[in-house]
Amino acid sequence: MEVRVTYRQKRGGLSMRITKDGDVSVSAPYGLSKAQVTQFVESNRDWIEKAMQRREAHETQREAFFSKLPLDTKQQQNEAMERLHSMVSPWIVDYQRRMGVRVTHITYRNTRTRWGSCNHRTGRINLSLYLLLLPELCIEHVVAHELTHLLVPNHSPQFYDTLGKYFPRYQEARSVAKATVGGFLDADEDL
Repeated sequence: MEVRVTYRQKRGGLSMRITKDGDVSVSAPYGLSKAQVTQFVESNRDWIEKAMQRREAHETQREAFFSKLPLDTKQQQNEAMERLHSMVSPWIVDYQRRMGVRVTHITYRNTRTRWGSCNHRTGRINLSLYLLLLPELCIEHVVAHELTHLLVPNHSPQFYDTLGKYFPRYQEARSVAKATVGGFLDADEDL
């Protein structure tokens, strides 16, 4: 376990979190001595241990979830790509028509960190093959979400208003996705 300390300009107390890679990240105001930071870390050793155990459990959940869709060979990846493409194509056609947008290219990747992404300038959409592990409602949500970025490139209130106009069940879909995946998506721990 590595402890990384970041000093900040703002006044205030110390804070600590366990990062996705399992390290301890401490945020401290400028002027605080190394001894004070060390004492803070030592006084929260129990919290660190429990947070590390939760982090390990999340990682086990994560691996168990993604192992349900083996993508080790090119053939497995191609089969998954064909399945996903056949599911999302009708939605893409429908949302493009209703939203008045145009997708220029769709890429399918075996990414584990994002369900999808969009380049609003070029109209390129990237979708994770692991979407196949989610219920159809959730997959459609990701498609609608990414195409909404062609209209609103950020996650402002306007974005969610627009998404809700075209896909009113987006909050339900997010809840279903979280329930399907389990707690490993929110694996950062803060103190």
